[in-house]
Amino acid sequence: MRTQALAVFAGVVALGLGAAGCATKTYVQEQVGQASKATDVKVGEVQKQVETTQMDVAALKTANGEQDTKIAQLSDSAREALARAQEAGKLAKGKFLFEVTLTDEGVQFGFNSSELSPAAKAALDAFAEKLRGDNRNVYIEIQGHTDNSGSADFNLALGQERAENVMRYLNMQHGVPLHRMNVISYGATKPIADNATKDGRAKNRRVTLVVLA
Repeated sequence: MRTQALAVFAGVVALGLGAAGCATKTYVQEQVGQASKATDVKVGEVQKQVETTQMDVAALKTANGEQDTKIAQLSDSAREALARAQEAGKLAKGKFLFEVTLTDEGVQFGFNSSELSPAAKAALDAFAEKLRGDNRNVYIEIQGHTDNSGSADFNLALGQERAENVMRYLNMQHGVPLHRMNVISYGATKPIADNATKDGRAKNRRVTLVVLA
């Protein structure tokens, strides 16, 4: 009788262990399934982040491509001014905004002269007013040019004087900070008109203001 009771007890224990084993196995499977789902969610999130990053990179490449196209369309003087400003770390965005040249019939510099005419001062007043209206922290490169009369050294010095006079006027009359301006002289190396004519030489005696941001 006692032997039968022990056998029954052993059977019950075995069944209990078997049931516990099944329960444990089921629990483990559930946990593995949940972990797998969580991993899938994280992988999905990472994939979305990667896709978003790829889209951002593609957009950046497009923007850079558009900017490269715009830069290629600039005048030589504007493109060179942008490159110099970028190398000097002067720009926040590395963008060309616009350029203004003092060379029309009423704003030309006199022969061998760096003096600003009343018309040139009026043009600079309008230029400064535009800067205030735009309310931008811009950077301005002021480029001095001459006709081909005189030696190369003389023309470089004269172009420098013209550019410096413009910078001085903008600073003293309109408060444009000196650290936001730079001057450079091209002398007679970049004519925009024929130096063989009087009108052409007059047009080449000029100052160009390149505005960058």
